[in-house]
Parts: sequence; C-alpha cells; structure tokens
Amino acid sequence: MKLKKINEKLQDALIENGLTEANALQMETFSTIKSGADCVIISPKGSGKTTTIVLNVIQQLAGKNEESPRALIVVEDKEKVLAMEELFEKYGRYTNLEVYGVHDKGDMDYDKNYVSTGIDVLIGTPTKLNDMFSTAGYNVNRLKMFVIDDADPILKLRHDAKITRISNSIAKVQRIIFAETLTERIEILADKIMIEPYLFDMDEEGEEELDEDEDDIEEE
Repeated sequence: MKLKKINEKLQDALIENGLTEANALQMETFSTIKSGADCVIISPKGSGKTTTIVLNVIQQLAGKNEESPRALIVVEDKEKVLAMEELFEKYGRYTNLEVYGVHDKGDMDYDKNYVSTGIDVLIGTPTKLNDMFSTAGYNVNRLKMFVIDDADPILKLRHDAKITRISNSIAKVQRIIFAETLTERIEILADKIMIEPYLFDMDEEGEEELDEDEDDIEEE
C-alpha cells in the first residue's frame, strides 16, 4: 500500500490480505492522522472507515508494547467490537500489539482484570467503556489515540455524555471522529472534546474537501 512512511510490518500484513492500494479516504487522511492532529472524518458507508482506523492505530503504536492502553476505540455494539478485533488480528499480525474488545454483554470483572494485565488497544461500546473507566481507575496517561467509529448511530442513541465523560478523563490525546454525515450532534461533540480539529468531508465519488492547512501537515 503506497502511503508515506508506512510501517513495514503493517505494509506486509496489508499486502498479504489483498490491500495493495490505499483508497481515497486512506490516502487523504493518513498523513494528518499520523501527525497527531484531532480530526473529524466524514465519509460514506462502505468507504473503508473501519479499516482506516485499524491501519492508522497500528501505524501509530507498532514498535513497542506497554502495560497501559495506548489506543481507545469506541464502537456501536458487540458486532462492531468483534469485527474490529478481527481486522486488528489480520493487519497487526506482525506487530505483537495486544488488542482487546469489551461490550455490554461481557463479564465486567473478567474484562477489568484482563485489561489490567496490559494491553495496547481497547475497543468497546460507550456504556461498557464508561462503566470501566468510572470504576477501575485505569492509567490513561499513556493513551495516544481516542477514536470514535461510526459516530452517527452512537450519538443517535444519546451516548454523547458518556463519550464526553471518557474524553474528559484523558488529559492529552489525539481525538478522531469518523461518521457518515456531519450532524449537529457531531459538531457539538467535536466542539466539546477537540482542539481545532481538521475536517475531512469525502463525497460519494471519494473526493475530499478540507482546510487549506492540510498541505502543511503533509509536508511535516
């Protein structure tokens, strides 16, 4: 996959799974996400948002392992948790990243204990993550990325307060929102938790509109 300075182990896994060319969304967002900037990324259904999240998280975290989570990813439900875990298993197979998913139907004590043993990526539903972070006292100082996948249905279920609460517990982290439509709820959430985010607005043809500043980031 032709992306600027992509991790070689990630590259190998992507090619093995047939991803030899980056799509429009991945091409446009890779450098900005890699820079650590906050982003709101609007892209149609089926444009590869979840794959984009997985490859960018692997890119950012590959190379070393730590005791505390370094990426926190919010997804809608158990099905999305399992699907994203599967993608990490495929694309992160050469990186030794420890990925764990939690959802509302899982055992809370087991999940807490497992996370405490040391993981790199934690994927979960808003309710489960909010409950875990409210009661377990995890070390969030090592977190590098806080990502919301498919924010549209998550915010329709009125999980705004839970996401804001989790975000407020993390002092410094890159925050990224992926969604299909830039709704008022998403704009309000971005205003609450983000610092001058870059807005990517991909249209149906895979083209993209963005602030003029993006070229400066890509040069870095």
